[in-house]
Amino acid sequence: MPETSATTIDETPAEQPEVMRRGRIDLLDALRGLALVAMAIYHFTWDLEFFGYVAAGTAGTGGWRLFARLIASSFLFLAGYSLVLGHSPKFRARPFLKRFAKIAGAAALISIATFFAIPQSFIFFGILHAIAAASLVGILFLRLPAPASFLAAAAAFAAPLYLRSAFFDAPALWWVGLSETIPRSNDYVPLLPWLAPFLIGLGTAKLFHAMLIARWRTAKSDEGNGKLWIKPLAIAGRHSLAIYLIHQPLLIGLVYAYSLVAPAPVPDPAQAYRLSCEQACSRDGSGISCSVFCGCTLDQLKEQNLFEDLNQGKIDLRTDERIARIASQCTMEAQSGD
Repeated sequence: MPETSATTIDETPAEQPEVMRRGRIDLLDALRGLALVAMAIYHFTWDLEFFGYVAAGTAGTGGWRLFARLIASSFLFLAGYSLVLGHSPKFRARPFLKRFAKIAGAAALISIATFFAIPQSFIFFGILHAIAAASLVGILFLRLPAPASFLAAAAAFAAPLYLRSAFFDAPALWWVGLSETIPRSNDYVPLLPWLAPFLIGLGTAKLFHAMLIARWRTAKSDEGNGKLWIKPLAIAGRHSLAIYLIHQPLLIGLVYAYSLVAPAPVPDPAQAYRLSCEQACSRDGSGISCSVFCGCTLDQLKEQNLFEDLNQGKIDLRTDERIARIASQCTMEAQSGD
C-alpha cells in the first residue's frame, strides 16, 4: 500500500516523542507494516486459489472476503490519519502533490499491467486509486472540525445502500460506487463507500492523536526498549508503496514455480462452477438465495447438455439466449427460496 506521511502535528525536533524516527512515527509505520503482512497473506491465498491449490471462490467469500475488506479499511484509515499529521498546522501543497503523483502513478501502472494480464477483470479502481481519490477529498476536511469528517464518513458508508442508480452503470462512472451492476475487477475499491474509513481516520487524528502518542510514549518508556515487533514492521511501513508493487508478482511467481514441480489436482468442474457462481451472485447483491440459484443453473445446464460447452468456453454467457432463459427461470426459483 502507499507510503503515507507519518509526521507529527508539531514538527519541532525537540518536542518529538521517542516513537519518532527521522520525522516519522514508528507506531503508525508499524501498523501500516502489519497491514502489509495481512495483505500478503490474503494475496497468497488468492494465488493458491488461482493455481488450483484451494477451492475456487475461497478468497472472495466468507471470512476471507471480510478479511480483505478489513485490510483495505485499515490502509484507508491510516492514509486519512496521516493526511492530518502531514498537513498540520498548515496545508503543504508541494509534499501533497508529490505524494499524490506517486500514488496516482502507481495506480495507473497497476491498471495498465492488469489490463494486459487479466483484461476481463483488470484493476481499474483499486486500493491505490481509492487512496489517491480520497486524499483529494480529504483536503476539504483538513480545516473542518472532526465531527464533520465523521458525519461525512457515515454518509459515504450509507450512500450505496440508498443511492444506487442505473445512471452510474456507465463504465466512466464505475469509480463512484453507485452502479446497480457491480463491475468485474480483481480489486474494486470505489470511492463510495470506501471514502468512509479514510474520513474516520482523518477525524480520529484530529481528536485523539496527541493523547494516543502520549500514552504510547509512556508505555514504551515503562517497557524499556519497547516491543520487538515495532522495528521490522515499521521498516516495512516506511516502504509500503514499493512493497505493495512488488509483493504480488513475487508471490505469484513463487506459486507458479511450485506448480511446475507439483501441479494442483484438477478440481471437480461442478463444484468449481457452484463456488464461482455463488461468489459472483453474492457480489451482485441481488437479494436472492445464491445457493438455490447456482444449484438450479447447474442442474439446468447439465440437463440441456450445455455444461461441458460452457466449461470449454464455447458459450458466450452475455449473448446466448439459452443461458438467459436458464438464468431467468432460476432467478424466480431462488426468489421463492425453493
